[in-house]
Amino acid sequence: MNQPALAQTLLSHEDYLAMELTSQVKHEYVAGNIYAMTGTSDIHNIISLNIASILRNHLKGSPCRVFMADVKVKLDQSDAYYYPDVMVSCEKSPNPYFREQPSLIVEVLSPTTAKFDAGDKRRDYQSLPSLQEYVLAATDCMDVRVWRREESDWKVTIYTDGMMIPLSSVGLEIPIEQIYEDIWV
Repeated sequence: MNQPALAQTLLSHEDYLAMELTSQVKHEYVAGNIYAMTGTSDIHNIISLNIASILRNHLKGSPCRVFMADVKVKLDQSDAYYYPDVMVSCEKSPNPYFREQPSLIVEVLSPTTAKFDAGDKRRDYQSLPSLQEYVLAATDCMDVRVWRREESDWKVTIYTDGMMIPLSSVGLEIPIEQIYEDIWV
């Protein structure tokens, strides 16, 4: 992670989760260390909202739910809690603040997080047995990368201007222009 950990001593999961309930700033948690989340740009926010809206409209009436930015994903294998930009989960979770079995996770890239989102965070997310697709959306051009679980391996496909993006985890194809709608007007 690029940001320095805020705590000198390692936090337990319980202490981290309790702190997040009252904190003015969101933090991600990795192996007892916490990292402050920074704000996002307007373009980052519009792309996240576009994707969440498309998914929400598509999944209405299904058992699956779309979450944005404020619901964490818990990663037992990586001993981490992250805040994905957009996440789809069909699980009935006993905890209203995080999910453990998402089928789709989307991160919108920003200059300060792009390397981490495409590297360590991607590998952490891919350790989730439930995850079928991991999506990265660029903010400076129409570029969407989708990692798909194929048997025991992950394959990436890059989508650019004019392409349809199939998301088999939710049974949907999205024109890339809808993801970037209202960005470059």
